[in-house]
Amino acid sequence: MASHEGGSGSTVRYQPDESPPWPLAIGLALQYSILALGGVVLTVAIVLRSAESSDAYLAWGAFGALMVSGLTSIVQVIRLGRLGSGYVLIMGTSGAFIAVSVAALVQGGPALLTTLVIASSLFQFLLAGRLSILRRIITPTVAGTVIMLIAVNVMPFLFDFQDNAPPGASPFAAPVTVLATLAVTLAVMLKFTGPVRLWGPIIGIAAGCVAAASFDLIDTTALAQAAWVGVPAAGWPGLGLDFSAAFWAILPGYTFVTLVGAIETVGDAVAIQRVSWREPQATDYRAVQGAVAADGLGNLLSGLFATVPNTTYSSSVSIVEITGIAARRVGICIGLIFCALAFLPKLTALLLIIPDPVIGAYAMVIIAVLFVLGTRIVLQDGMDYRKATIVGVSFWVGVGCQSGEISTAALNPFLQQLLGNGMTAGGLTALVLTAFMELTGPRRVRMQTTLDVQSLPKIQEFLESFASRKRLGAETGLRLGHAAEETLLLLIEQGEGKASAGQRRLRLTARTDSGGVEMEFLAASGEGNIEDRMAVLGGRAAEEPGEHEISLRLLRHLATSVHHHKYEDADIVTVRVDAVPARAGA
Repeated sequence: MASHEGGSGSTVRYQPDESPPWPLAIGLALQYSILALGGVVLTVAIVLRSAESSDAYLAWGAFGALMVSGLTSIVQVIRLGRLGSGYVLIMGTSGAFIAVSVAALVQGGPALLTTLVIASSLFQFLLAGRLSILRRIITPTVAGTVIMLIAVNVMPFLFDFQDNAPPGASPFAAPVTVLATLAVTLAVMLKFTGPVRLWGPIIGIAAGCVAAASFDLIDTTALAQAAWVGVPAAGWPGLGLDFSAAFWAILPGYTFVTLVGAIETVGDAVAIQRVSWREPQATDYRAVQGAVAADGLGNLLSGLFATVPNTTYSSSVSIVEITGIAARRVGICIGLIFCALAFLPKLTALLLIIPDPVIGAYAMVIIAVLFVLGTRIVLQDGMDYRKATIVGVSFWVGVGCQSGEISTAALNPFLQQLLGNGMTAGGLTALVLTAFMELTGPRRVRMQTTLDVQSLPKIQEFLESFASRKRLGAETGLRLGHAAEETLLLLIEQGEGKASAGQRRLRLTARTDSGGVEMEFLAASGEGNIEDRMAVLGGRAAEEPGEHEISLRLLRHLATSVHHHKYEDADIVTVRVDAVPARAGA
């Protein structure tokens, strides 16, 4: 039967293609914005202050980050051509680029930062367009592990936030504020349903702010000094393209951090699809490609604005999971709020006066949910000892590097900074182990032909010869031929109207895999998804099945698992068929 990727089931109240009432959409968008605003602005502040940049440049960097985050959040939702996922994925300043961005500013100023950020955007566009080629390396196992490691990266900061009270404050101030925020947030989320549950995070933040105010933890000085409307145009340092020696020295590190960010985006784009629909659907990798391409657009705009690079925020997946609202209308509102806040320093300051203990407690719930989603992505294609080894080793390498228990003292300072990030260290480990497993696995045998019924005899002969060489038996060879026939017919059906069969090429690869055979069919992209159709077929009984429904039923019977990944440039169907045991006396 087809292996199918789960979703969030009946907890989804509004799917991406549905429209909640405007008050609900705007209220939820404000929740998203409150959560993400600190990361968008404070990450820029950390980078620019670490590099001892001017206050004018800092003001411009924050303005540019909000504008880029707003524009790209909208693009992610509405999907312009191949840009965007079509889902609510918040875009914001990327913390993964802190170390390399500080190095760029120190060694070459804003001109060098601009060059590196624009170069990273070109790399992301390239990754988005060639994601199908990297499918065996950037797997759900790798993406899920990276998402799990986000919690490892972020939780220490959140714990620091929860203990961050001003000097002279009561020793009970931070603990009571954290407890009030957590207690109210969790009580509403766990005990209530419907609209009340949707407002749980805002209610929890409000309760935390009340508790914080009773201990004088809220400082309104910055709010009073902030202007109502303003654009820090004087802070833009101009556009520079600096290809100095420092550029070539930092570029490899910048490129790797961009790759890690792209893997995180792949994980986010897979995860958001899992939680956005009432009925489980197979992952649409065209949406994943669009999400990575939108990341590239965010970096390109960040370079033009001379600010820190952009990326998707994984917390958006957790919030959709918690609230059950995945409507695109909410994502558009978030983008508009970010753009508006860029021109309204007073409102930005109002959100930023929320005390650290409140933000830390609220975000802890979000990141905890995100960690569980990462484990679900890891498990979506099944788990064996190889995948378990990759996940386990990569995760604990990330934990060890993040905590400092794995020493990097012998490395140069740049590598120390790079591998001191648990997500980077663990993600690199997962990539290396996955590549090793792929390169040392059973050799793939391949053939190319046209996507046409007339190619069937050639395909069956190829598979029979493969089964014979691998000593799988004639019966297994016959079973492979039947499964290939049904898959071929379904791919031909999906391509009808796109191009004539003679113009479409098909590449078939086969290899032995743990007591069975894995066949991979790669063809030009068509419409629909075989995996989804098999799931629908499994949930009903058709009285008079049509020709293609018969193919679906036969494939469901013949194959152990079927995975259909749709990319912009290709359909890739992976079919696993168990070997037929040899009969006694045969």
